[in-house]
Amino acid sequence: MDTQSESGSSSGLRTLPGDEVRQVMWRFADRYDLAMVVQSARSVARGPVARLVAQGARNSHEWTPEKAGLLSVFDESGITTAFLDPEDGGYIEGPKNLVLALIAFELSWVDAGAATCSLAGNLGLAPIHERGTPEQRREYMGRVVPPAPGQGRPQARAAFALTEPIPYVGVETGTLAGRVRVVEWAEGCEPVLEVEKRGRFITNMGFANVVTAAVDSGDPRIKGSCLVILEETDPGTWDRGTPTKKLVHQLSSTRDPVFRLRVPAGRIVGGYTVKDGVIVPNYSHGEVIEAVFRRTRVTVGLMTAAKLLSAIEPVILYQRRRFRGGEGGPGTPRYELGLQQKEDVLQRLADVWAAGEASASLGFATARLFDALDPLERQKDAYLATKGLTGRAAMKELTRHQQAALEWVRIEGQPVGERDLKRAEALAADPLVQFVRTDAVANVLCPACKLWNTGHGATMMREAVSLMGGYGVTEDCPGFLGQKWMDAQLEATYEGPEAVQRLQLSLTMTQELFLAQFRLWVDELRQVASTRPGTGACALASAMQLWLWTLNHLQQAKDAGGHPLYHKSRQGVTFALADALCWLLAARQFILDVVELETRGPSNPALQEGLDGLLAFYADLCHVQAARAAGEVGRICAELVYGFNRHPAWDEASCHACYQAEELASLEGIIPGIAGAAGACSDVVEGDAAHPSKAGPCVRFTGVEAFVRLRAKLDGCLTGCRLAKDRAAAALRQVMTREALDYPQ
Repeated sequence: MDTQSESGSSSGLRTLPGDEVRQVMWRFADRYDLAMVVQSARSVARGPVARLVAQGARNSHEWTPEKAGLLSVFDESGITTAFLDPEDGGYIEGPKNLVLALIAFELSWVDAGAATCSLAGNLGLAPIHERGTPEQRREYMGRVVPPAPGQGRPQARAAFALTEPIPYVGVETGTLAGRVRVVEWAEGCEPVLEVEKRGRFITNMGFANVVTAAVDSGDPRIKGSCLVILEETDPGTWDRGTPTKKLVHQLSSTRDPVFRLRVPAGRIVGGYTVKDGVIVPNYSHGEVIEAVFRRTRVTVGLMTAAKLLSAIEPVILYQRRRFRGGEGGPGTPRYELGLQQKEDVLQRLADVWAAGEASASLGFATARLFDALDPLERQKDAYLATKGLTGRAAMKELTRHQQAALEWVRIEGQPVGERDLKRAEALAADPLVQFVRTDAVANVLCPACKLWNTGHGATMMREAVSLMGGYGVTEDCPGFLGQKWMDAQLEATYEGPEAVQRLQLSLTMTQELFLAQFRLWVDELRQVASTRPGTGACALASAMQLWLWTLNHLQQAKDAGGHPLYHKSRQGVTFALADALCWLLAARQFILDVVELETRGPSNPALQEGLDGLLAFYADLCHVQAARAAGEVGRICAELVYGFNRHPAWDEASCHACYQAEELASLEGIIPGIAGAAGACSDVVEGDAAHPSKAGPCVRFTGVEAFVRLRAKLDGCLTGCRLAKDRAAAALRQVMTREALDYPQ
């Protein structure tokens, strides 16, 4: 995958990448069951969902019978039960993170509201799935399965009620206005609870009959917070509330419900114990949503990634047909190429495509990581339970295994001939060591995926819409791009707004185990760069080194007022550095996915034709994204390293290093050329104390010389990135597309 000639020749891209390419890049080419899930979800998205959107169903925020018809379509296609384990009525073995990610991606290719409608049901059940008692799991997972003919039971449709009415909505997940109290507790009987909850922006509430609601104790006989399972048939008030007047995601039902229901205490998610006459939930609401959100945030990030990649073909079709019907007939450049006669629209589209690929790569990699983490987490929980370890004792045990994991990472970082392979194998065979190492990376990738995919993705969707001209903001825009742009704004706030993700990153990205792994990734990219220089891996590795140096510097440095820089209250520092990390993680994973395609693709008969051209194009696209990431990281790091120092002024303290003009004149006779050299690198003050017209003497780099060198190296590593962009743009001018999209408009 080396770069092509510098003449700007095209990469030989023939067609847009198809399923075989994606299956290899996203690592499920050997999973026939997942390929079938993709096809099922795609048939729903590009059939019933697309027809609803084309018919104007998004023009109403009401939950109409036409929209409700999607539920049965989801059931019939297998989307509803894809979340379930086989023992509960599902049909896919093992963890389901990648499964749900693929479904979300396919549905969002057409409409994210339909994807949200499907995923919100899973979210409503996720607290039970992740932290419910065995009895709760059996009861509610089984009820999600569509009833067989003649079975005569209602099918469970779930919702998750976390957020509260204004002014509390969106403040933080720890702020709960909902309350739970004990209303009956007869001797020898299970307590009866009364749950009061006023929800805000609750998805699926137009039809849900089961709700997992987050509440706080309103009774001294209940300790702390918890999640409680509510059912429509429970005695009391089940008010679905008023529909939310959304501008986006109109194919999902969103309302502001009101609940005041009596339920048995056995509905507390995860169960409870009684201590000194007080009900103690086994899990607080925060512990439950932490387990849930760290998985479901990934699927939301992929919803935005799907939008970007779905925009490529509609934009190409629009650009090429822009001038048809005017001057110039078939065969002329104006007729055949339209707007693509000019470089600008092609290069901007290359940026959109590169961002879409990087966000998809990051999202699916994170989903796969959680599939690996899930069984390890269960083994960890079982181990701690067997040892009777909870609280601090459990944390101490995990810390011990973290040290072992660090040893494992250090061994991997040594030269091959110096590694203690037996020790490495022993550490790798320990499930708890595997868990803490995987968990350290997952704790970073999850918020990074959600933050970058939806945040930067929304910005790039605006770019995609702008490439459609005025057509982009019309209801009948091909690919529904204007609607997808608006939808992306909501996805950036789902499951915690951007500040929540940045806060989590600022805490997890500084963990020793993650940083040790991060340093391995730098070496890994250097190896990629040595054999595939055209991918931009060298520039990305240099940017990662600059980020590491900046993090270490900021953790020790102080601002001009003597205050520490890297502190939880200095979000102008910590959040900015978190943003920079996200750029690196996304670009890195895109490069690794292209390397995977180069490695595995030739053995796939379906990819034999045109693979070389596709790989060359993807290498250029990687280079484009790596250069953009390096540029963002360089800018952010430079601002943080220099930006908290006070600029020198024309005073005695700052001018001590300035040259006097008379001094230079006398030295010129002894050291010829010193006057010119000094004037180029310092400030010269005339005898009358006159000085150059600027704020003060030039800034000195004392203490940050290493940063200056790394930054200069990074800038040099950008060599060739614009040639890669030229080639990628040229490829977009020649790639073949269909005559029309494969779903209604």
